[in-house]
Amino acid sequence: MNAKIKDRIATGMFYLITFLILGILIGLIGFILYRGIKVIDWEFLTEAPGSLLTGGGGVGPQLFNSFYLLILTMLITIPLGLGGGIYMAEYAKPGRLTKMLRVSIEVLSSLPSIVVGLFGLLIFVQYTGWGFSLLAGALTLTVFNLPLMVRVVEQALTAVPREQKEASLALGITHWQTILRVLLPAALPGIVTGTILAAGRVFGEAAALMFTAGMTSPMLDFTDWDPSSPTSPLNPFRPASTLAVHIWKVNAESIVADAKEVASGASALLVIAVLIFNLFARWLGHFIHARLTSGSKS
Repeated sequence: MNAKIKDRIATGMFYLITFLILGILIGLIGFILYRGIKVIDWEFLTEAPGSLLTGGGGVGPQLFNSFYLLILTMLITIPLGLGGGIYMAEYAKPGRLTKMLRVSIEVLSSLPSIVVGLFGLLIFVQYTGWGFSLLAGALTLTVFNLPLMVRVVEQALTAVPREQKEASLALGITHWQTILRVLLPAALPGIVTGTILAAGRVFGEAAALMFTAGMTSPMLDFTDWDPSSPTSPLNPFRPASTLAVHIWKVNAESIVADAKEVASGASALLVIAVLIFNLFARWLGHFIHARLTSGSKS
């Protein structure tokens, strides 16, 4: 067997694996959307879940909780991730401490979500006395997303050509000003893309939130926007089930007549949200990169 035949066989195998992966992905997404898209309507998106007698109802509070939890999580994750990534890329010197930090980040990123959820249950739910709450869920998801955010920021900063940093320092600009005005703007497309991808993980997380944010949502008054009010949607200390948790609960309990329809609709809605986040991440990253490139040329 000559080299050309081996090359064709290897190329064919790679194409076969690619089409197999795409086929599985398209089949999975297509099956979920086919089962759930017919359930989604305005009432399903806005109404609260029904009771045992009235049926499954909608997922309005769960949808709102998912977005609100996403905002809370990213408000905590982004500053910590930026700080950790900048330190690892620009300030951490080779040594035992840096090696220990890298190992800790790798171990933390490989922990199962249910283990992180149990940690959040112990620290953010019981030790703080908050009980099941949005804030406890957001802090737990921060622990879950922080390793990814640190690595994204570090890789984005190290990918910037070192000539830009050296030229800035040669002009007498301080190290911090160089990071703030030269490195971060150049690394911004990668940071934004990684941030939105990390945000997309919040939508699909269920195990960690079951132990921290809870599996129920109180009756919310969407006319009351006082965060200190117990019925306010913006109250971070209230329990709140998300779409992913609601899907698990409906499938696990199955005590309503239309449990399968509710779970299918919520699953389709969750898949659509994740797809939108991934597509938006790619578009925004390319857009910012194009703007920065055009600005530097001009």
